[in-house]
Amino acid sequence: MDLNYSTEDMQFRAEVRNWIAEAFDEPMRAMMAQSKNGYLDKAGQVRWQKALHARGWAAPNWPQEHGGPGWSPTRRHLFQSELAAAGCPPVSPMGFKMVAPVIMKYGTPEQKARFLPRILASEDWWCQGYSEPNAGSDLASLQMRAVRGRDAQGDHYLLNGSKIWTTHAQWADWIFCLVRTSRAERPQEGITFVLLDMRTPGVTVSALPTLDGPCDGQQEVNQVFFDDVRVPLENRIGEEGMGWAIAKYLLEFERGGSYAPMLRRQLDKVAAIAADQPCEDGTGRLIDDPVFRQRLAAMHVRVAAAEATELRVFSSVASGASIGAASSMIKVMGTETAQAISELAVDALGPYALPFVQDTWAEIQGRAASPRLGPDYAAPVVPRYFNYRKASIYGGSSEIQRNIIARQVLRL
Repeated sequence: MDLNYSTEDMQFRAEVRNWIAEAFDEPMRAMMAQSKNGYLDKAGQVRWQKALHARGWAAPNWPQEHGGPGWSPTRRHLFQSELAAAGCPPVSPMGFKMVAPVIMKYGTPEQKARFLPRILASEDWWCQGYSEPNAGSDLASLQMRAVRGRDAQGDHYLLNGSKIWTTHAQWADWIFCLVRTSRAERPQEGITFVLLDMRTPGVTVSALPTLDGPCDGQQEVNQVFFDDVRVPLENRIGEEGMGWAIAKYLLEFERGGSYAPMLRRQLDKVAAIAADQPCEDGTGRLIDDPVFRQRLAAMHVRVAAAEATELRVFSSVASGASIGAASSMIKVMGTETAQAISELAVDALGPYALPFVQDTWAEIQGRAASPRLGPDYAAPVVPRYFNYRKASIYGGSSEIQRNIIARQVLRL
């Protein structure tokens, strides 16, 4: 792996920076500065994703045959680094990074032609239907039933049950679901992967409030109920009973994304807070305190190690290797470091961490009942800390990831 950037790579970096300076406008910048979960509201998110699509950059990891730019791992890393450094939102992962690779690998030509262009153009918003009230880390125990049938409209499944912790289901046009189609001896063998239009009769979305506080634009997770919901057979991905293998393939993409650019951006924010906040004794800035500087330096080393690991793994994948258990390693490293940085940010904020601003967008949208206490950067810090508690759980908890690493890498 060559870590030196070529002249062409540096020209590409400048091109990305110049484009961001124009496309990532002030309203989006103001909202992202106060975002507690790293995303815009749906309207802003779609506007941003459509701008990326118009430039041909919405799906940097997609192959060219499906509309991707065909970049090298180096260029993908540079692109993500520049987006993170500017504070841009990521694209919604459920469509671009989760279901799209599944459709590319397991979908029929008709399914690829139907779904992939609309994902790329942000015409359809997707959510993920995996976890259930009694099936989280033990996903193979899922119970949502899909019964095969036939009527005047053709072959179909009828779905009954619920999915939980469904991120942005309230915005979604489509959901990809794992459903139980048989009671096989091994529970993994009775699972099927289907795609469902969220406007289908019998689908109900119920919001779930979280610790970071309820507010319209940043409300994230939901429970989705299915009551005799009809799914055409043509919306099944792969064969009946293949769902577990497809789910494992998808989870490699969910777990194995790039964390380092975002981590570096979050750590830079902590340093900026420390440069503005006083030491406890009031004799200087927190950034000059030796103990805090040591903690900040240790976190910089941790982020640099994460970045080096990601570059090594992605370079290997670009050469044809499967990401495999390395996705679990990246997931543990990335999410737990993000949590540690959020904790350091709360410590850096000092007494301004005490006022808990639940709706961090209220003031910039003119809805605040009273002025905030403290500097502008203070409001999202504690909500972000609470929001990031989920990071070591979603996509498979850290304990599950360490079990995978132990079995597949350490051979324990």
